[in-house]
Amino acid sequence: MNLRNSDKQFGLVSIVIHWMMALLIVGLFALGLYMTGLDYYDPWYKTAPDIHRSLGVIMLLLLIFRLVWRQVNPKPTPVDNDPEILHKVAEWIHGLLYLLLFVIALSGYLISTADGRGIDVFNWFTVPALFPSFENMEDLAGEVHFVLAVTLIVLAGLHGLAALKHHFIDRDLTLMRMLGSTRSLDR
Repeated sequence: MNLRNSDKQFGLVSIVIHWMMALLIVGLFALGLYMTGLDYYDPWYKTAPDIHRSLGVIMLLLLIFRLVWRQVNPKPTPVDNDPEILHKVAEWIHGLLYLLLFVIALSGYLISTADGRGIDVFNWFTVPALFPSFENMEDLAGEVHFVLAVTLIVLAGLHGLAALKHHFIDRDLTLMRMLGSTRSLDR
């Protein structure tokens, strides 16, 4: 399997980034929900947010790399017979997923730096607090973060259902390409 995409197949780099981000997104969402139920005396009260913030920064770095990688690689052509309008809708939804990820990361950053401290990423490096805090910044950013995270999970779920539809109903190779299948795409 090639590292780079071709017009018929996703490359290994695109596939690995896709699935790493999928795991990170689901994991961050689950951890975020778990954190909201912790009380001050819970042993995870400080640890869970530290992990969540660190993984969030890693997700943002992967997102930036993924967007750059998409610009320097060909995009495989669709292997289905869907109308062109559905391909445009799919492109729009992919763009919306990327935008949501960026705004969720930004709102998480604003939550985490509202007190003026940077974000320590697994003791590897610290992302500094760059913006001055404003009144209720943590609460407002928290509301945005939560609403957009739920929206992201719903859209990601629809994205997954669309992939399953391609596989089980349309019986095309759309999903198999993102799983790294080397089956021939010529039918």
